[in-house]
Amino acid sequence: MLVDYCPNVLRDKDPRNPIQHMWDTDEESREMCRLSLPAILKNADKFDRFYQNRFRRTKQMYTSDNFCSILQSELLDGFICGSDTIFCIDEFQGFDDGYYAEYPCMKNCSVAYAASFGDSHFGPETYDILEQRLKNFKAIGLREGEMLAYVRAHTTVPVQRVLDPTLLLTAADYDSITATRLEKRPYLLLYARRYNPAMSAYAEQLAQERGWEIIEISLRAVNVEKHKMFYEAGVEEFLSLVKHAEFVVTNSYHGIIFSLQFQREFRAFSREQCDTKISELLDLLSLSTRLARSEELLQDSSIPYQAVNQKMQVYRLRSLQFLKDELNWLTEEAR
Repeated sequence: MLVDYCPNVLRDKDPRNPIQHMWDTDEESREMCRLSLPAILKNADKFDRFYQNRFRRTKQMYTSDNFCSILQSELLDGFICGSDTIFCIDEFQGFDDGYYAEYPCMKNCSVAYAASFGDSHFGPETYDILEQRLKNFKAIGLREGEMLAYVRAHTTVPVQRVLDPTLLLTAADYDSITATRLEKRPYLLLYARRYNPAMSAYAEQLAQERGWEIIEISLRAVNVEKHKMFYEAGVEEFLSLVKHAEFVVTNSYHGIIFSLQFQREFRAFSREQCDTKISELLDLLSLSTRLARSEELLQDSSIPYQAVNQKMQVYRLRSLQFLKDELNWLTEEAR
């Protein structure tokens, strides 16, 4: 069951009015967001439908105000906290109680799976708090290796590096929710989670040389004059756009993941607050050369997917076993 939980830092944020709380304060970025608002609203509707149709969720939404009533309202034996950057204190303006299992009802019945610290900056005081928060978990699976040694040194519970949950499935598992091909002509998918002019220039040069159309998922609304913009893509459409692309250019972590899942050729670019997770994933699979160090086109664009898949399967099996062990520890505690 998915706990419908809203951290305090997001309680005043409206996904249908993103301009109000944009990270980017420059007028150009704000104007791009305003121009993209119709697509943003369509995207939000599609994701809402996906959540409603695909997930078994708690009866109500929980916040810091009512979280401790959850065990009286829901049939739960414990909590899995994850995944993504739930341990990032910069992003959540401190230690979120839900993500760190700090609520009293979560202690001694929580594990973490694929938790990430992002590019957090800890100091002496926050390290002291972190050490206390880590004691709330019976086991901890970390998505990246950067903090692995620290967590192992400051806990007495099992700690392991694990894959992002989207990599626990295979491409075949995603086929049932992947839309049919949306574009008949050969295309390059440009997926930008944050505007990067070097990345856009790279995509345009490559597409021009190969004779491909560009389908772009971004808020760069002015590109509608030269690219086919598709920010409104839902989950099913996004999967289809990656699966059928000739090439993917992206600074999205999950853009990289689904390029790997569907064995697409891709080039990754760095992104503020995401460099750690992007570079560590590529290093894990011996694909660090796919991270752009310059705007030059790759001389050899062929990814050795047979070797990549073999490595992926090893990490997948290890991660699945750790997750199964975590679930066993939780159910044993419930008994």
